[in-house]
Amino acid sequence: MLNRRYSPRLPRRSRQGGIVLFIALIVLVMMTLAGISLMRSTFTGNLIAGNLAFQQSAVGSADRGVETAIAWLQAQTPTTLFNTRTVAGSNYSAIRGDPAGTQSWDDYWTTVLAAAPTPLVNTLAADGAGNTVSYVIHRLCNAQGDPSSGVGCDVSPLVAASSTSSKGSGVVSLLQTSQVYYRITVRTVGPRNTVSFVQAVIAM
Repeated sequence: MLNRRYSPRLPRRSRQGGIVLFIALIVLVMMTLAGISLMRSTFTGNLIAGNLAFQQSAVGSADRGVETAIAWLQAQTPTTLFNTRTVAGSNYSAIRGDPAGTQSWDDYWTTVLAAAPTPLVNTLAADGAGNTVSYVIHRLCNAQGDPSSGVGCDVSPLVAASSTSSKGSGVVSLLQTSQVYYRITVRTVGPRNTVSFVQAVIAM
């Protein structure tokens, strides 16, 4: 009788031990997957932070291109800037140029501005951070020539259309010397194929 009473307990203990082992394996797998996910997240965060640092470095190096372009413009005579359509190798065009349609600036740069045999970009020596800066200057006019001779150029909205000092009631625009606008486009190529574009518009 005693044997019949205790004999069913042995298989029950065996089944309970199998369930605990199964649950322990599931928890172990879940902890392993969580650890792998945490490692991948950490690596991705470090990669993004590194890419942002390279991007910021490329944008900072573009300032050197802008300053070099401004110095070049200030050294030229109005005759050169107005009447010379393009100065190949000297990064200047007296006529505005823009990408066509859906063309990107990078594609426009590589296929038009920097294309051989007469590239219109000027490339500076690489800086200490490994960034190579190139730039091009466009005068914001639709043709070469003196802006006062009928060439259409972008002007400040504050420039009055009238050449007289007579103004109607409520007119606040003031007469001032017209300035010509130049757009400087700087392309920086850095480590890990980082490419950055910076544009600056100046009036002279």
